[in-house]
Amino acid sequence: MSTDTAPLDSGVLIRRSLFFVLLAIMTAGNLFILFKGLSSPQAMDQAQIGREIARGNGLATKFIRPVAVHQASSTGAAPSLTNFQDTYHSPLNPLINAAVLKLAGGDQTETLAMGPNDLVYELDRVIAMVSTLFFLIAIGVNYLLVSRIFDARIAGVCAVLMLFCQTFWDYALSGLPQMLMLALFSCAIYFVYRALEVAAAGRMPMVPAMIAGVFFTLLALTHWMTVWIALGYIIFAAVAFRPRAIAGIAVLVMILIPSVFILLRNQEISGSPFGTAYLTLYNGLSNSTEASVMRAGTPEGYDITGLIGKIVRTTLLQATEIIPLLGKIIVAPLFFLALLHPFKRKPIADFRWAILLMWVTTAIGLAFFGVTTEALDPNQLHLLFAPIMTAYGLAFISILWSRLDVVVRNPILKNAHHVVIIAICALPLILALKPQIRVGMAYKDRGGIPQWPPYLPQRLNSATEGLKGWVNPNNVIFSDQPWATAWYADRISIWLPAEKEEFAHLEGLATRQQTPPAGIHISPSSHRSGTISDVARDFKDFTALAIDGPVLLATNPPGITIFDKVPKLQDVARRYPYRNYLVGTEMIFYSDRVHATPQTQ
Repeated sequence: MSTDTAPLDSGVLIRRSLFFVLLAIMTAGNLFILFKGLSSPQAMDQAQIGREIARGNGLATKFIRPVAVHQASSTGAAPSLTNFQDTYHSPLNPLINAAVLKLAGGDQTETLAMGPNDLVYELDRVIAMVSTLFFLIAIGVNYLLVSRIFDARIAGVCAVLMLFCQTFWDYALSGLPQMLMLALFSCAIYFVYRALEVAAAGRMPMVPAMIAGVFFTLLALTHWMTVWIALGYIIFAAVAFRPRAIAGIAVLVMILIPSVFILLRNQEISGSPFGTAYLTLYNGLSNSTEASVMRAGTPEGYDITGLIGKIVRTTLLQATEIIPLLGKIIVAPLFFLALLHPFKRKPIADFRWAILLMWVTTAIGLAFFGVTTEALDPNQLHLLFAPIMTAYGLAFISILWSRLDVVVRNPILKNAHHVVIIAICALPLILALKPQIRVGMAYKDRGGIPQWPPYLPQRLNSATEGLKGWVNPNNVIFSDQPWATAWYADRISIWLPAEKEEFAHLEGLATRQQTPPAGIHISPSSHRSGTISDVARDFKDFTALAIDGPVLLATNPPGITIFDKVPKLQDVARRYPYRNYLVGTEMIFYSDRVHATPQTQ
């Protein structure tokens, strides 16, 4: 930790003032000019669960996965579709969303209803604001932590790199819990480092070690995969802090106490202590995708051939794609080289092993459950390590840089490497800003430009010209993007199964509960999800329905439909014969009656 206690000079004040001005500009610009609405299914799902919590319905969900229905049915009585309890998500982020939505009046049915000219849902912006706030908190906590470990100069560069990291902003605006996780993880490791400082001074480190455990517990309640991070800390605490094993056991108990209540709730609702969430394991291990598992009738019998090969491939992915996984901050992976440097201060030297152990246990967990370098992967946990790894990488480079003869002879070059690193890391974001600002300003009066395709909130949210107005609250709909219809249309939405038998089962269940299906909603989430063979693989019996709109457009005039031509679907087509065009043939609502068709964009 730096011992420099001299008063701030004018240069430091100018740099810090400039940083806060940039932070304010980028925050306001991203939220009010560049914002396009939510684009992550998991974010929309957690947002609508938060709204149900704000309404006093508990962890209820209007996004119903067919496999969750079968899980709940295994406990005895048929589950209620009007008060279906979620066992997929960890509860903390929906609870925070619920509190904010309650304050914003988002729990009221007509609050912030979209007008005919609105393109971005204002509650999307509210959710993104919450996530962005946690991002800003994370920047502050990491600045304090890195200043304590190294000095204010490295801490400042880390803060700037975080501010100009496009990946961080993507997650901040997505509504996913990653920024909440980043803030909690940053607080946790701050107290881990404080515990190491206390231990190095010869005192008992239990208080900061236990405070760190509180934050790791909150982290586990935000995303169940972060239990793997906590496992790394438990192992480290058991070995590094005296008395041996006590801190690790205490933190383990701390995490288990709330977990027991969640496991018991899941067992009561779904017949499994891990609820629907454990089925994401098939996403990493089997030849199925998570979507196909969730849309299937039963959770058993999935093919897990090639298990070892999949684990090896995911492990290699995490090694070879480490720069994208760490937010494309090029100095972050240099943390692993910093492990070879003999830092003189014991807390700094020991802390890197704590970070490494937590990262290794995380990588092991992700090797089983799967992670990708795709944008907004909900399992992206490596991003949490990016700031602290960046700090060690910068420290390592700074040590080597300061030993170069040219730097020794020319003190003006002392900080040149920081400037170069910031320029390289910030360049992608800066280059993309001009066209994004131009488009954002053009649509500013309409709230921004939406994430179309596949999402167009106004066509789902409108009470007069959209799905919300066409469907009674006591009806259910089948949809290929049920997270969006549950959030924007505020209607009970069942994920369209791939097999007709499962569709008939769910249709019958809804009818028996006096919540008969009002129709089937098809969007670009199906027919633009890949090639025709991809669509056929994913939608199986309902392939003709998924591509009915594009075929109709391609053959117009006169326009040929294929949904009603497939023998297996003819009875379904007879029950929902009318095509109500939400966005031309791109988004269609198949129902038993004709609805007023809104004007297309």
